[in-house]
Amino acid sequence: MAGELRDALARVGIVLPSLGLDVLTLAADPPRPLIELGRCTVETARRLAAVVLPGEEGGRS
Repeated sequence: MAGELRDALARVGIVLPSLGLDVLTLAADPPRPLIELGRCTVETARRLAAVVLPGEEGGRS
């Protein structure tokens, strides 16, 4: 799933450098894997908000 999200974001010009699978969550019984989105620049956050909230200038504040 992390790869699918990475590809989808890349199609709209967004790169989250730290995006990946949180391997510690695989140790749960049963495993409940989480996707780690990580950190990004303010500009990337603005672009992500604009994609999530299309039509709103810069997303919500």
